[in-house]
Amino acid sequence: MDGKIRVGAVSYLNTKPLLYGIGRSDIIKDIELVIDYPSRIASMLLNDELDMGLVPVAVIPRMKNYFVNGDICIGSDGPVASVCLFSEVPIDKVERVLLDYQSRTSVQLARVLLRHYWKVDPILEDAGPDFREHIHGATAGVVIGDRALQQRKVSPYIYDLGEAWKDMTKLPFVFAAWISNKPLDPAFIAEFNLANKKGLQHLADVVKENPYTDFDLYAYFTKFLDYTLDDAKRKGLDLFLHYLQGNAAEANSANNAKKEYFRP
Repeated sequence: MDGKIRVGAVSYLNTKPLLYGIGRSDIIKDIELVIDYPSRIASMLLNDELDMGLVPVAVIPRMKNYFVNGDICIGSDGPVASVCLFSEVPIDKVERVLLDYQSRTSVQLARVLLRHYWKVDPILEDAGPDFREHIHGATAGVVIGDRALQQRKVSPYIYDLGEAWKDMTKLPFVFAAWISNKPLDPAFIAEFNLANKKGLQHLADVVKENPYTDFDLYAYFTKFLDYTLDDAKRKGLDLFLHYLQGNAAEANSANNAKKEYFRP
């Protein structure tokens, strides 16, 4: 490819170690870096405004071509802390769930878990920017990222989606990976992957650069997040994509049934 490679990354704390390494490696000279919230980065990748992005994996079924690059991801092998369903009542008493607008993966994961793990059927509603204010009574909310770490101090019931997935499937979960919409130079990917790992080798420095009082960041980076895209996570990713295919097939079937019902 000619010119710089357009790369997008999410703006949450969970990417700080990766951005630390990228910013301190020579690879930074070869890229144009865009930082935004997950669903925005995913949209840019779909619209070919980016060549590669650290995007929610739920975007994969919407891509004509996709390539998962390197062996670094945003994942968990149990509780993740920053992707949770928050409520004032137990899960079986929840009547409505507000869905965070910033990440398709977390929303789709919540849908899978509500149906197959908790086996409940609340009303699901796409939420706007101020939706955390409406988490009360029988209305719960799926909150992700830094705001989820803050919400942990507010809501009495916290249902960690990473933990629930692990309990249901016995597999880890991949929330986001470095995905491109075209094949990229293997030499670039190798150097980019090393830059990511450089940041993971300096977590204490990353914590110092990002003072945060709502959660222990070092514990977050080491005990809750798991950045290695290994075989177990790839199996977890494949299973999640299988669930998404099932959801899509059911949605199409329901839409077709509605069309048949309302046909003049």
